[in-house]
Amino acid sequence: MPLRMPLPLASAPQPGSTPAPAARSHALVDSHALADSHALVDSFGRRHNNLRVSVTDRCNLRCTYCMPEEVVFRDRSELLSFEEITRFVTVAAGLGVTKVRLTGGEPLLRKDLHKLVRLLRAVPGITELGLTTNGLLLAEQAAALYEAGLRRLNVSLDTLDPTRFRELTRRPGIERVLAGLAEAKRLGFRPIKVNAVAIRGYAEHDVVPLARYCRQHGFELRFIEYMPIGAEAWERDKVFLASEVLELLTREVGELVPLGSDPHAPATDYAYRDGGGTVGVIAPVSRPFCHSCNRLRLTADGKVRNCLFARDEADAKALLRSGAPASELAALIRRTVWAKWEGHEINTAWFVKPDRTMHAIGG
Repeated sequence: MPLRMPLPLASAPQPGSTPAPAARSHALVDSHALADSHALVDSFGRRHNNLRVSVTDRCNLRCTYCMPEEVVFRDRSELLSFEEITRFVTVAAGLGVTKVRLTGGEPLLRKDLHKLVRLLRAVPGITELGLTTNGLLLAEQAAALYEAGLRRLNVSLDTLDPTRFRELTRRPGIERVLAGLAEAKRLGFRPIKVNAVAIRGYAEHDVVPLARYCRQHGFELRFIEYMPIGAEAWERDKVFLASEVLELLTREVGELVPLGSDPHAPATDYAYRDGGGTVGVIAPVSRPFCHSCNRLRLTADGKVRNCLFARDEADAKALLRSGAPASELAALIRRTVWAKWEGHEINTAWFVKPDRTMHAIGG
């Protein structure tokens, strides 16, 4: 039976309409958050406790929706050191950040990443530490990461088909990704989430095999709508909607039941009625979740961003390397969060794709 949980596509301005600035509604203000002088709250009352830290812009894949085929990476001297990252996280934790996720580029290309994991695990106030990886180097590094205290993993995998894997990533290596997932499961990482970008022309073939694979191995599968953040021109008709993913899963894999999800999490989660695991959908295009966003980002070169699609960023590296007091760094973080806009505006005529692509921002 079809799943009756539609995720309607947000309306976009009609052709020929005049763009207008997004209305700044402050109906979302959380009075409890505003009353807490230690909370990182923006002008819409959204409380921020989730920090994504990119440790490198380098990657060993060239995913079409993420980065160009030819790219010049930053000199390593431009990247924050582990000590600088730890200092930033310590200040952010003092402002209410409790969750940190390490990203890239491909974070496992950063030498001795397990040492950073150990440093961040010791930061007071950080209760959750995760890693997002493409999995190519995971089998070799999983044991060191686990021993350092890492438990939460997100592995990007859009297809189980070697040909389509190479088309999407412009590189071989699917066997190494699967080996990394197997090793992480053996070591006891939990949860292990598999992230798949749903692109029309691929998702129709890959949604069902990925779902069956994750059910078999106990991984949590999440499908992410294709977003305008890569190097190539974004084609809206390539967005395979979350509603289409759910219909396909229900028809081919098993009936889904909505789960009570964290209101601040980007994913809407479902469980298979037969008990065979869970699946989530992240729908930034058809059902934006900006109203409850609790994230801020630190790029590998030390810039603070309040949104994946932000066009402005603040320079934390300058403060970190000049020996500025923690109070100045805290003030910069507060200003950046306060200036956060109401939403990313993907569904408006005035949307402007950010200059940086995903690999340079942090996934």
